[in-house]
Amino acid sequence: MEPRPSDAPLGLATRLKHLLIGRPRDLQDRSIYHHLSLIAFLAWVGLGADGLSSSAYGPEEAFKTLEEHSYLAFGLAGLMAVTVLIISAAYSRIIEQFPHGGGGYVVATKLLGKGAGVVSGSALLVDYVLTITVSIAAAGDALFSLMPIEWQTWKLPAEVLFIIFLTVLNLRGVRESVITLTPVFLLFVVTHLILIAGGILAHSSQFPATIQHAKTGFSSGLATLGMGGLLLRFIHAYSLGGGTYTGIEAVSNGLAIMREPRVKTAKRTMLYMGTSLAFTASGLLFCYLLWHVSPVEGKTMNAVLTERFVQVVPLGKTFVFLTLVSEGALLVVAAQAGFVDGPRVLANMAVDSWMPRRFAALSDRLTTQNGIILMGLASLAALLYTQGDVGHIVVMYSINVFLTFSLSMLAMLLHSIRAKEPGARSAGHVFLFLVGLLLCVTILVITVMEKFLLGGWVTLVVTGSVIALAFIIHRHYGLVTAKLGMLYSQLTDLPRTNAGSLAEPDPAKPVGAILVAGYGGLGLHTFLNIFRQFPNHFRGVVFVSVGVIDSREFKGEGTVEALSANVEENLKKYVEFSRGQGIPATYRMAIGTDAVAEGE
Repeated sequence: MEPRPSDAPLGLATRLKHLLIGRPRDLQDRSIYHHLSLIAFLAWVGLGADGLSSSAYGPEEAFKTLEEHSYLAFGLAGLMAVTVLIISAAYSRIIEQFPHGGGGYVVATKLLGKGAGVVSGSALLVDYVLTITVSIAAAGDALFSLMPIEWQTWKLPAEVLFIIFLTVLNLRGVRESVITLTPVFLLFVVTHLILIAGGILAHSSQFPATIQHAKTGFSSGLATLGMGGLLLRFIHAYSLGGGTYTGIEAVSNGLAIMREPRVKTAKRTMLYMGTSLAFTASGLLFCYLLWHVSPVEGKTMNAVLTERFVQVVPLGKTFVFLTLVSEGALLVVAAQAGFVDGPRVLANMAVDSWMPRRFAALSDRLTTQNGIILMGLASLAALLYTQGDVGHIVVMYSINVFLTFSLSMLAMLLHSIRAKEPGARSAGHVFLFLVGLLLCVTILVITVMEKFLLGGWVTLVVTGSVIALAFIIHRHYGLVTAKLGMLYSQLTDLPRTNAGSLAEPDPAKPVGAILVAGYGGLGLHTFLNIFRQFPNHFRGVVFVSVGVIDSREFKGEGTVEALSANVEENLKKYVEFSRGQGIPATYRMAIGTDAVAEGE
């Protein structure tokens, strides 16, 4: 098959596609995986931003739940930081155990079974849709905090445009989109470091008064609610601040885009994410308490805090603008994690026949194009359903995240207990996953119970529907595979002739061309049916096959060579079978991302 000449004229639609998402990548370029992979710093930007940006809405939801018992923020800030570090440490261990990635889906499948795996994978798919939705909605809240309240009517249309922009950006390929978004990530880190550190230092003289106020409030709370009542209020606030921890699993799901050595790169990325999120989330919560921040209509609590901060520290309105713009921009970067990891989880499930296999296919830009488009459309639907209400979305979001967290922690806990290899069965690992499991289950159960009627039921229905659909698809593929196996078994006893004397087909005589995939019953039956339907007509056959690079095949350097060798081996089997039936045969092959395009 002759490739299209590089100077052949392109149609208008093709030129427009290349303009929007770039030209096709060269599969023979051995450096291509290097160009698509990320070092730890860029992975922190592309994936860690999902976790770090949750500080824009997680601590706020927790603090608002405390209401008049804001003094409990002391303990809440500490527990929030500890929880981040525990979950981060647990996922670092998961990265070691599963160095090829896959996150919660692979962990649950390998350690708890296929049923648990599909539950975890389905929850992750919905989770990443809502990652995009909540990040864009929170970005809109942050950016529109800078504007007059009457401009709020334009917030939802702006958020819709953000999602469309990110969808197109990701169709170009992950590394390009991450590099594009890096400056805003750095701006967020700098401005929020100044805000938190400066906010604590500026009010350091008020520490004694704040501590005394907390003691007085705690005593008053004991008198009115009792220890049990205060504990319930604390746990309630802790659970509803669960949005703070929602992006931590992104690194383990995104190992496929990490630069080698992957495990080392991923663990360093997890360290960056865990420490930065623990500092930012707990620091903001502490600043809310120190600066007596309370909700204001049309503004986020971070916006209120920043405005009060510049009244004491002379940084001016420019700092407020930069802080909120960087926060909104980082939330847009965080939505990127949904586009990076969501299609990868979808592709993993497609490879395992839980989702349509077209979702494992790669575009000519080597992106999981179908998955990216699905994530974009689904997140748009979720945004329009919730009207961009962050509080509503966070509830839906947290349930799926902590369902996946809980399954992963349970799987690793059981693995640590049962493990026989040296170092895997340690008391430290058992303790880590046991504590992580208790924290995750607590947040999951309380969130479902408290918010079932406020969006929780929608999440459960949607996730349950995805799980049911996955089982239906898996059953369909199982039936097809069984029937193909029956076809192949019928061909094992066919008589063979001596193929050694047969030459290739004579091009001057009628020759049939058969498009085949892997060597098996379907291709063999097609071959036999042709000669049954057209007896004494064809004097030879050409077997044609296209090796398709998809998410299962595209794992790094050497991918194209390995796939090419496998395709050629299967074609040689077909040729041998044909010659064994007395029919001259040869083969032709190509490698690409689209079987139809390459077949032409």
